[in-house]
Amino acid sequence: ETPQPMSRTFIGILAALVLAYAAMCVALFFLQRSLIYFPTRANPGSGISTQPFAVHGADLRLSVRPLPGAKAVLYFGGNAEDVSVNLPAFSSAFPDHAIYLLHYRGYGGSSGDPSEEAFHADALALFDRVHAAHPSVVAVGRSLGSGVAIRLASLRPVSRLVLVTPYDSLLALAAQQFPYFPVGWLLVDTFESWRHAPGITAPTLILAAEHDEIIPRASSELLFSRFAKGVASYTVIAGAGHNSISESPAYLPALRGVP
Repeated sequence: ETPQPMSRTFIGILAALVLAYAAMCVALFFLQRSLIYFPTRANPGSGISTQPFAVHGADLRLSVRPLPGAKAVLYFGGNAEDVSVNLPAFSSAFPDHAIYLLHYRGYGGSSGDPSEEAFHADALALFDRVHAAHPSVVAVGRSLGSGVAIRLASLRPVSRLVLVTPYDSLLALAAQQFPYFPVGWLLVDTFESWRHAPGITAPTLILAAEHDEIIPRASSELLFSRFAKGVASYTVIAGAGHNSISESPAYLPALRGVP
């Protein structure tokens, strides 16, 4: 039978909707990293100098407070963070530690393009360099950087791990944010921290913000449950939000491990 006009109209509308949905999926796939990473530019006016750190495929920058001795802190920041602003506070909070703040690829004067695998490789390279001079290395990861730090700690002998406003899985968060798209097929940088938590033996602190408007508390709590019993502790910073947690007077003492 010849399709009736109403049937042809319906088929045409359905085809247009399918094409539009497919186009949105394609756009989401190609634009996904611009929705995850928000690189900060180098800020020469901050008065904080950086040091070069060459890795495979990129020339990175480090904000550093050098200090001889056994102890060091590595810091992996959030997706839109200028990590150099932490140097004065960290230097005060860790007076007996050398401080190394990594500017990710594409951030703060570092070359290259941001991606999960690149961050992972760069974190390993940084740890290996620092550990050669400082055998006791604390790894701190905030927000997006918690996924970098936890994966590092699963493969290297960090002395202590601190995860600030962490997530269980970026893939799971993206699926909640885009429920009508096949995120599991589209997302390349999944940052599935839950995969790495069970193998970590270093003492771990999870710091959650009481009023986190970016990472649901349930995601941080789920990550906490992934660790072997007795490895991790969980602390909520009262009154803090996702971006304001570092302003709390309880933040730096918690990072130091001071009750």
